[in-house]
Amino acid sequence: MVMDSEQKKSIIDAHAKHEGDTGSPEVQVALLTARIEGLTGHFKTHKKDFHSRTGLLRLVGQRRNILKYLKNKDIQRYRALIEKLGLRK
Repeated sequence: MVMDSEQKKSIIDAHAKHEGDTGSPEVQVALLTARIEGLTGHFKTHKKDFHSRTGLLRLVGQRRNILKYLKNKDIQRYRALIEKLGLRK
């Protein structure tokens, strides 16, 4: 459930725009998506963990807000990120 530094570094390297980029919307959404997927797997075994579910909903809301910002800022980057992460079908 918790992401170690190697996993986090690989996600950042895969989505960074330049060297040392950790704050671009693409990196932020990719990190949030990895955390959301980890929590989703957690809920398959722990169906009644409602406190963690609250945290999951908060993460989903953060990701939605960042994606909305990116969509308004640059639609091509938004579409590329959605396709790369496989968020929308």
